[in-house]
Amino acid sequence: MESLLTILLYGGLFLAILVPLVVVHELGHFITAKMFGVKVLEFGIGFPPRVKKLVWRKGETEYTINWLPIGGFVRLLGEEDPSDPRSLAAQPRWKRLVVMYAGVVMNVVAAILLLAISLMIPRERALSLAQVVQVADGSPAAEARIEGEMRDGSEPEQGLQPGDIVTRAEGRDIKNTSELIYANRLNLGETQEWVIQRSGSTLTAYVYARWDPPVGEGPTGIRIAAPTTCGVDEQGELTNCQLLYPFTESVTYMPWEAVPKAVGSLGELMILTKNEIQARLNGSEGVGGGGGGEDQPVFTGPVGIADQTGDLVKSEGWRTIIDIAAVLSLNLGIFNALPFPMLDGGRALFVFIEILRGGRRIGPEKEALVHLTGFALLMAGVLVVTWFDISRLVS
Repeated sequence: MESLLTILLYGGLFLAILVPLVVVHELGHFITAKMFGVKVLEFGIGFPPRVKKLVWRKGETEYTINWLPIGGFVRLLGEEDPSDPRSLAAQPRWKRLVVMYAGVVMNVVAAILLLAISLMIPRERALSLAQVVQVADGSPAAEARIEGEMRDGSEPEQGLQPGDIVTRAEGRDIKNTSELIYANRLNLGETQEWVIQRSGSTLTAYVYARWDPPVGEGPTGIRIAAPTTCGVDEQGELTNCQLLYPFTESVTYMPWEAVPKAVGSLGELMILTKNEIQARLNGSEGVGGGGGGEDQPVFTGPVGIADQTGDLVKSEGWRTIIDIAAVLSLNLGIFNALPFPMLDGGRALFVFIEILRGGRRIGPEKEALVHLTGFALLMAGVLVVTWFDISRLVS
């Protein structure tokens, strides 16, 4: 069990990342509502109750700081009721959709900017290579098709072999084990094209990455490590192992390079998120695991995410906070775009239903009841997931 102080530190770190991202999300609703003349009743940071001395009014909008530091909100006039001409519901459909999806757009833009900033900060890239050290019998790696010819002109042995070094995967340069793992996670369910080095020969391997591999095997069925050189002690055991290629390179991008690369990284993050969910629903440990993870939750809540955030910072350093914030911003945008009652996507769904009904609205009372029910279900789900997260942490 982690100490209470550590858990509080991780929780505080998580909130320090999450709250600004939620405020950015709400700013999207706030700015577009103001642009279209919708009356903004309140812009709040945190959730009520209010901090009484931190409430002020500018024009027709109240700005509040609240005691529960778990996000923020914008309260608009008439979100379901069109009786007031300045209410959100009284606006043309396209304006309502813009206001509803503006928060999602802001989170996506924030994720791109954060990723671009991260790419502009110099970081060391390990050049230690990725070598196959073990191949599981019957795995996709053992059955991989190998094309090319050896230096002596002979046909290569089929299947990946211990000692093979992977230099490219699906057109991506592989300089270390982490990059090969990332490429695998990105291409689950596909037969990947790898370029490998074997006994001085360059070969092409076609390796399938499984969704739900046996326990401990991973998607392709190989174990990889950086090539090392070792001594042998008197008992015949390996000793004093050192990296064969203990080199690094500094990688950084100029702004005009970082932004388009950040957009590409954002697309990959969306694929990784989809793969992670699908893999866990299939019963595996997730895209980074070897399968069969009975102890791994399919979903995790704020407590679990806070714990993972702390672990990442502890292992990777404080600079990884930018990357974590970018991932959270993207996930926050995707989550709010879901067509679930109370969320932005759920509210937008009623607009689309209105369009399909030829302009006939669902009654404000009925829509409000649906969103209230959705909110209750969402909060219940968060409480259940949080309970399991806490139980896992204290066990």
